[in-house]
Amino acid sequence: MTHLPPRHLAFLVLINLIWGFNLIASKVGVAEFPPVFFTAMRFTLLAACLTPFLRWHRGMMQQLLVAAALSGGLQFALLFLGVKLTPEVGAVAIATQLGVPFTTLMSIVVLGEVIRWRRGLGIALAFAGVAVIALRGEMFAHRAGLALVAASAFVGSLGLVAVKRLGTRLAALEMQAWFAFAALPVLWTLSLLLEQGQWAAVRAASPRAWQALAYTVLMSSLIAHSGYYWLVRRYPVSSVTPLTTLSPVFSITFGVLLLGESLSPQLLLGGALTLVGVTIIALRDPSAADTGS
Repeated sequence: MTHLPPRHLAFLVLINLIWGFNLIASKVGVAEFPPVFFTAMRFTLLAACLTPFLRWHRGMMQQLLVAAALSGGLQFALLFLGVKLTPEVGAVAIATQLGVPFTTLMSIVVLGEVIRWRRGLGIALAFAGVAVIALRGEMFAHRAGLALVAASAFVGSLGLVAVKRLGTRLAALEMQAWFAFAALPVLWTLSLLLEQGQWAAVRAASPRAWQALAYTVLMSSLIAHSGYYWLVRRYPVSSVTPLTTLSPVFSITFGVLLLGESLSPQLLLGGALTLVGVTIIALRDPSAADTGS
């Protein structure tokens, strides 16, 4: 395993810090905007920023657009619906980690990969940890929200498998540009069909809500995701992806410090089980690791 130099290790920790706070920003945003509408605004702004990076790739556009629609619009629509319905950011942060075992399972089904007992153990631990959190008395009433977050992780895993089949022909910013543009018809259609009060929310939104939206675009998407892909291209993924388990740790910490959330024994146990399982999978199959939110 190639070790990251201190400055790049510090950058990776910063990326996880940005992702960790992104769930807090998202929670603030969906408290004032309808969640799918909030997601649609995020990807519209992201698309506007990344338009210069779009390139047409003959022979691969259908697969690219399918991957982008899954990993972009649909995944994040489900995620932010889950964030809206789940009271604890910490529980959401842990549930998002299911993307890693889901991706491994999809790689088995779609790509014909074979797993051994260590990755099987990691998958079992990851799901067991989320189950411990979901079955808590106070969280069980909000199980629909966690189910949406888990569904988001599953859809994202399908998208990541599709991305893996594309290979490495697209640069990180170009991939994000296609993700943003492919998300727009999905997100705006879902918002128009399923939500109401969008314009009223725009007129009534506080500066804090607009700041939260700007954070998700500039910090999470442009800086953190681009920086992560830059590191993955520069170093072996086995040196980078295991450290992404810091992201939910930061989210839980911010939830406690900024939102007054409690650290229950079940959350700590479930979080530990899930993160251990994800780490095992990432070390055995680092290409399965999902990234950020």
